[in-house]
Order: sequence, then structure tokens, then C-alpha cells
Amino acid sequence: MRKVPLFLAVFAVVVSGVALYFAHSGSELVYVDVNKLIEGYSRTKVAKADFEKKATLLKGNIDSLLGNWQKELQAYEKERGSLSANELKLKQELLSHKQEQINGYQEAIQKQIQEEDKKITQTVINDINDYVKEYGKDNGYKIIFGASGGGNIMYADESSDLTTAILKGLNAEYDKK
Repeated sequence: MRKVPLFLAVFAVVVSGVALYFAHSGSELVYVDVNKLIEGYSRTKVAKADFEKKATLLKGNIDSLLGNWQKELQAYEKERGSLSANELKLKQELLSHKQEQINGYQEAIQKQIQEEDKKITQTVINDINDYVKEYGKDNGYKIIFGASGGGNIMYADESSDLTTAILKGLNAEYDKK
């Protein structure tokens, strides 16, 4: 009667050992440095350059409008003495209205630039996330952590860092397009 529980105990220890071995060998923890992926991704550089061109053009439009308004203001200051009270009031209202329009346009452009920047950043992040997901599936990883320098991964052995391999594959995939 005593042999049965001993046999079961030995069997349980062996099964536990095998289970721990497979659990340990199949759950290698790896991570990527998200900031390095974003900075090193070719699409980020292209998108940023396109965004800068668009933002510069939009800001140039604002500068042009402001320059024209300032010229009108200077002209008003010069002819101010020769205008009647009614003409002065009308000119001041016109200049004030133009300034309000320019301010409104400037705010709209700034909002548009911020939204465009957010949209481009999200597109890049989505590309990276999709690639990392496929990379993880293709290479049998159960989980890939993302380190961003914010303290979510305080220490990891460099052998657990997949950033370089993923960045290389991500850029190769983007260059094909």
C-alpha cells in the first residue's frame, strides 16, 4: 500500500519537472525599444519630411497674411492724420476684423498641423505594432514587451532585445513598398 503513494509522488515530481522545463523553455521574455524603432524606421523619416514640407507651406501662408496686414497697418498709421473721424473708425474696424480673421486662420492651421502630426505618428506606430505582431507569431514568441524609457522595463539582458532584428525587417518590408 505504501508503494502506490510513493510511485504517485515520484510520477508527480517527474511530470512537474517536465512541465517546468517546457514552461521555462517556451516562455522566453523579449522586448523592443519602441523609441529606437520609431526613430530608426524609414517610414518615420519619410513621413516627417513630408510633414515638415506641409507645415512649412502652411506657416508660410500665415506669415504672408501677417505681412500684408502689417503693411496695411503701416499705411493706416501714415495716412491717419488725413482721414476723417468716420474713415478712421472704419479703417480701425477693418484692420481689427482682418486681424481676427488671421488669428482664427492661424489657430485652425495650428490645429490642422497638430492633427496631421498625430495622424502620421499613429500610422507609423500602427505599422510597427503590426510588424512586431507578425514577427512574434513567425518566430514563436508568446509575448514581446515594448520598452519606451518610461520605467515599464527597468532591466533586461541585452540578449532579450529584439530591436535591431525587428528594425531591420521593418525597414526591409517598407523598402519593398
